[in-house]
Amino acid sequence: MEEKTQKQIILTGDRPTGRLHLGHYVGSLRRRVELQNSGKFDEINILIADDQALTDNVDNPGKIRDNIIQVALDYLSVGLDPNKTTICIQSALPALHALTFYYLNLVTTARLSRNPTVKAEIQMRGFADEGLPAGFFTYPVSQAADITAFDATVVPVGEDQLPMIEQTREIVEKFNKIYGETLVLPKAMIPENETQRRLPGVDGKAKMSKSLGNCIYLSDDAKTIKKQVNGKMFTDPLHLRIEDPGHIEGNVVFTYLDALCTDEHFAEFAPEYANLEEMKAHYQRGGLGDGVCKKFLINVLEETLSPIRAERAKWEADIDSVYDILQAGTAKAVEKTNGTLARVRSAMRINYFDDRSIVKEWKKVLKESKQ
Repeated sequence: MEEKTQKQIILTGDRPTGRLHLGHYVGSLRRRVELQNSGKFDEINILIADDQALTDNVDNPGKIRDNIIQVALDYLSVGLDPNKTTICIQSALPALHALTFYYLNLVTTARLSRNPTVKAEIQMRGFADEGLPAGFFTYPVSQAADITAFDATVVPVGEDQLPMIEQTREIVEKFNKIYGETLVLPKAMIPENETQRRLPGVDGKAKMSKSLGNCIYLSDDAKTIKKQVNGKMFTDPLHLRIEDPGHIEGNVVFTYLDALCTDEHFAEFAPEYANLEEMKAHYQRGGLGDGVCKKFLINVLEETLSPIRAERAKWEADIDSVYDILQAGTAKAVEKTNGTLARVRSAMRINYFDDRSIVKEWKKVLKESKQ
């Protein structure tokens, strides 16, 4: 079934394995708020994917449980509005588990093995050496269940997640071919520009990671941000003296500025430059020190994150309301996903107790078997 023109529906989400950081903000959270407020979508659903987080944290469920509230607070603090966006918890949606099981029968282990995202994450987590949990191996199928359960037409993802959407589309097409037009075929929405796609760690490593200590969290205070930038942020190793020409390629300070700063930031914090291009040109020809650039970035980061921190503090003082938001959003999602499951079971003709028509079929089968 092609996308329903009468409804445009988004599904997105995060694994609750820790507080969300600046990479999440640049790569997805900021865009989610824009989409939420655009008026272009009939539904926006955000899933706290605790089931999927358990696939590589099964020995530490407390970590997942504790971080559900951290992720929820980060969502609310950046401007996700529960009156416009449904925030729900994956493990509390029974339909997702049933759909995952049905879809597993439509996918071969050979096909899952070829998924490049799964292959990369298996390597990253060391499963190649320790043995691969079946739950982790099949999590693309779980994602397909999530996406289709909400009838999502649009799934905002990074480029590294495109193979997951392709796998979902394959499952949808195969299901619809076997059982009739039932599931909605989703499309991926990737970030519009390079600076939105992946923000490196402050040390220049490709990915922010709590274990590497190279994150700037949305909830970090001003002192921590300053320490991360001044103490760990990678610049240009060849820029030894201020007068030396500098390189902006691979220079993390300028990567962050590309992602976050505006001309208004220059007017406020560095009026000697009209915009980032002027600052870059000065750095490249020499005469601009890394310390000046870092100081400007610290101001940009503080201007960006201080209102987020303030909003988070308000929600932290009212955790009961956060609980109520999650409960209400999950109840709404249960109704939505149960409807999809009922549709799937009807298409498969395994909805035995929706009515008694199956009794007539059984009688007919028994009669024919005796002839």
